[in-house]
Amino acid sequence: MPHTPHGQATTPRQLFFQTAEQRTALARQRFFDEGTRPSGLVGEAVIQSWLRCASARQRPGDMVSFEQVTRSRAHASLNRNRQLLQAGNLELTHMEAALAGTDCRVLLTDAQGVVIHATQLPPTSQQPLLKTASRVGVNIAESHIGTNAPGIVVRTGEACTVTGAEHFFQCLQSIHCAAAPIRDIHGQLAGVLDVSIEAGQFHFDAASVVGMYATTIENRLLQLQSVEHLVLHFQASPTLLGTPMEALAGVDASGRVLWLNGAARRLTGCRMEGRHMVDEVFGTTLDRLLALPRQSQVQTQHLPNGLGVWMKGSLTTRDGADFKHGVAVSRSAPPAPVEPLSVATDAPEAQAAPIAAAMDAVGDAVSQATLLDHKQRLIETTLAACGGNIAKAARALGVSRGMLYRRLQKARVPESP
Repeated sequence: MPHTPHGQATTPRQLFFQTAEQRTALARQRFFDEGTRPSGLVGEAVIQSWLRCASARQRPGDMVSFEQVTRSRAHASLNRNRQLLQAGNLELTHMEAALAGTDCRVLLTDAQGVVIHATQLPPTSQQPLLKTASRVGVNIAESHIGTNAPGIVVRTGEACTVTGAEHFFQCLQSIHCAAAPIRDIHGQLAGVLDVSIEAGQFHFDAASVVGMYATTIENRLLQLQSVEHLVLHFQASPTLLGTPMEALAGVDASGRVLWLNGAARRLTGCRMEGRHMVDEVFGTTLDRLLALPRQSQVQTQHLPNGLGVWMKGSLTTRDGADFKHGVAVSRSAPPAPVEPLSVATDAPEAQAAPIAAAMDAVGDAVSQATLLDHKQRLIETTLAACGGNIAKAARALGVSRGMLYRRLQKARVPESP
């Protein structure tokens, strides 16, 4: 046993700790009692959060109150985040069903940390803290309840897990939470998805689960926000299209790439710093990409970095019309060649020759068209192929007659000099 110079025995300092709980306890001792930085014992995101809380003169022994924001602010947050809630509607249901056999609760917050969706707990729930927190309008930002996973994501924009004693306030140390960000088409934080459990631990990889659902919600949100944009769907394997691993990109009428989701940035190597056109990101021209919604088959494309991807496109208007339905009837002949894109599967058999002719006419003109021209040409040529019959043309395009009337009237109104 080591001795002091005066011969007094000292307790050996334990250098290694077997459990995360032991490491966190030592981290709290060093940070709160000794005033030293507990690097390596807890994550850097937690340390930074502790520093922010301490700077705000919060004290670990204080009690926390899960207070709701004012009714007007809660109402404003719900209105402001309607698209986020719409994007998450199905996935939140699926996530809660997947977690139904656990004691976990799902929270969705806005970009400021105000809860806009929460799993409803039964009256007999033995989770008093989560029962109080799981209410629409409760502010769980770091400034209100100290260190917690969704609060850290709001501050940093990065996924985070906070377990037990990693919470700044001692009264919250029975909670474990994992959260992930959801971003919009501008790359800004739109919301935070969180899964939490009280008086227990995660018995699965909560960070992976919440990350997968957050990615799916983000992909849906990006597409909802991309009216009047050409949306490209691509991946290195066609089996990944339509999954959370799908790469997505939004292109405007001038051929500028407006946004890329995380998978798309990784595949293209483009970090969206500055203005990027489709030719530099995808190695092809806008007119060739505009042909994708007219194709009934997934296409292949080589990116400028040499990677080959499988790609398809969709085009939705502000009034909700999805023009891929209009072009789906063009099946009497294979699509017009669009180099360097190549057909990946066999074309279906003929179904509607008159509309097919109209689509071919659009295909011939696409090289001259912008994104908006493309949609208007599609309407006009389909209407011509249907002999001017509005009802027939609307059915072919998969839209209502009223919507078609409105678009035709808008196109016929001369612009002011």
